[in-house]
Amino acid sequence: MKKGLRDMKEAENTQGTGLIADPVYHYIVMTDRIEGEETERGVIDTPWVQRLRRIFQLQSARWVFPTAEHTRFQHSLGTMHVAGTFSEQLYPFLFKIFKADLPSFPYVEELLRLAGLLHDIGHGPFCHFFDDQYLFRFKTNHEEIGQHLIREKISPLLKGIRRSPHGLFKKAEVIDPEQVAFLIKRPQKKEGRKHPRWLDFLQQLFRGIFTFDNIDYVLRDAYMTGVSIGPVDWRRLLYYTSFRQEGLTLDKRGMDALAMFLNARLYLYSNVYYHRTTRSIDLQLQEIFKETMEILCPFHPLEEIDRYLSLTDWFVMEKVSEWKGSLSPRERQLGEKWAEVLLRKLKWSSVFEEKLTLREMEMGRPIFLKPEEVKQRIKAFLPKRLKELEFHVDMAHHDPRPLNPWHESKEGTLLIFDPGSKRISREPLKRLFQYIPAKVAICRVYAPTHRFDKELGRAARRALTLEGNLESFETNV
Repeated sequence: MKKGLRDMKEAENTQGTGLIADPVYHYIVMTDRIEGEETERGVIDTPWVQRLRRIFQLQSARWVFPTAEHTRFQHSLGTMHVAGTFSEQLYPFLFKIFKADLPSFPYVEELLRLAGLLHDIGHGPFCHFFDDQYLFRFKTNHEEIGQHLIREKISPLLKGIRRSPHGLFKKAEVIDPEQVAFLIKRPQKKEGRKHPRWLDFLQQLFRGIFTFDNIDYVLRDAYMTGVSIGPVDWRRLLYYTSFRQEGLTLDKRGMDALAMFLNARLYLYSNVYYHRTTRSIDLQLQEIFKETMEILCPFHPLEEIDRYLSLTDWFVMEKVSEWKGSLSPRERQLGEKWAEVLLRKLKWSSVFEEKLTLREMEMGRPIFLKPEEVKQRIKAFLPKRLKELEFHVDMAHHDPRPLNPWHESKEGTLLIFDPGSKRISREPLKRLFQYIPAKVAICRVYAPTHRFDKELGRAARRALTLEGNLESFETNV
């Protein structure tokens, strides 16, 4: 009899849910087709989420790694899954702190899952490249566009959701779109609306040292590029993560899993996102991207959001491919330059590379040099006959920690719990960062030809020795 009741209960739990096959997590559960209610499937099937199928996850690295054809859509589903998994671990800790002030577990789970699903909904073509190269002119970014979409386009669906995959909300609970919008963007110092303190705690999960977002992209990007990053034990990281009165806390026994994750993420930056050919393609795109967007996106996305719906990687690549036959000289010239990128005819070759280490950063080295400053130094050391030589300096820098533990404020940072002494401190985190063998900045010199590699390499080495003895070597694409 007990077995029969258990089978009936399991059958009830599977009603109103569906499975999405996924190469990273095997299966992702979603709420699906419940009469009289909106579900996660309804949100996923909106044009705004489906649009992410046409925006690639890796803007330029996919031209370097042939299998990296995955999209922001797949990443968003994965982030939703990770968010839901963390909610199961963290809800009991939140309840101990906030008790009756905290909504039900299904509400908190669904809030995190929806924020994970929608965190990238505002991305434009070529993702962060679009933010950096074009959206800055409007003083906005993909996060603000995402918040706008949640409020203006997705809000009615969110308010109609009544459950998470684990069960129904309490009777009076309704998803607040403003809370979802709050979670997907780093809070500003002057926030117009006051949010409950438990929501501030949840926000730490979207902007900390490890987040739902970067857990998924590390696992997914490594899998899809075929790059071996070594083990990433995110389940151990999950198990030892908690909330305490002071904020987000990692048990000291999870430190090795954190180090493993940070090293894997750093490896992806050094070998995928900042791969010398990936950066070469980015340099080539910089020459044409802004002008291209002035033609294809001559409007403020927040003011004409419906026009933004069609602005995807697919749309851009189709349009620029047509420009080779355009009657407009401007479009025709841009079309020819885009053809070189799309056919992978690269303009820039890497002729020199220098890497700065975390140890040098710790010693206070000024690693974030401006490319133009480095370029002027190199020119000063070139032979007279090469003073007019065309070359480009690229400074790619990444810190495996989103915040610098030597200068960051105490608010909103990860704390470490020592189960032996029962003390909470940031000191173990500082010690961990000191021993991560991380490269946090890469200076490269690119030229259209390898003809003057030795001269450029020698001049670059001399220019950079003004900053000390650094690891440097010549390289080829």
